[in-house]
Amino acid sequence: MSEFEFDLETFLPFRLHQASEAVSQSFRAVYREEYSMTRSLWRVLAHLGQYGAMTATEISASAGLHKTKVSRAVQDLQNRRWLSKQADETDRRVQILNLTKAGRLTYQRLGKLAQAYNRQMAQKLGQHDFDTALSLTQSLRKAAADK
Repeated sequence: MSEFEFDLETFLPFRLHQASEAVSQSFRAVYREEYSMTRSLWRVLAHLGQYGAMTATEISASAGLHKTKVSRAVQDLQNRRWLSKQADETDRRVQILNLTKAGRLTYQRLGKLAQAYNRQMAQKLGQHDFDTALSLTQSLRKAAADK
């Protein structure tokens, strides 16, 4: 056996990834069953619903999604008539993305399901632990950004 010992189970990035995947997969059942959506599609829809008009580049940076996944999701949302594109007035090469009325309604319906999911998780964990998890993830995000 090597003198070097490493326990993956206590490595923070690994544990966070495992938890994130479990929670994401659990919520995925909601948007997949109701709307046949992928994770990327949900994340793009949620960003536009939450923040309003954005560019694909802004969504990619904010959601942590590769630009090709954002591009595919934008195309799918547009095919569903949930998204509209408009050329930016200052740079015609840039497209401003916005939800259509149908897209906003879908976002609102999914937002209600997301709120119900959060309530279920808070009930399973207990409100104190749920609030602590939210606070800790924010703290971890800030700590990781500090270089």
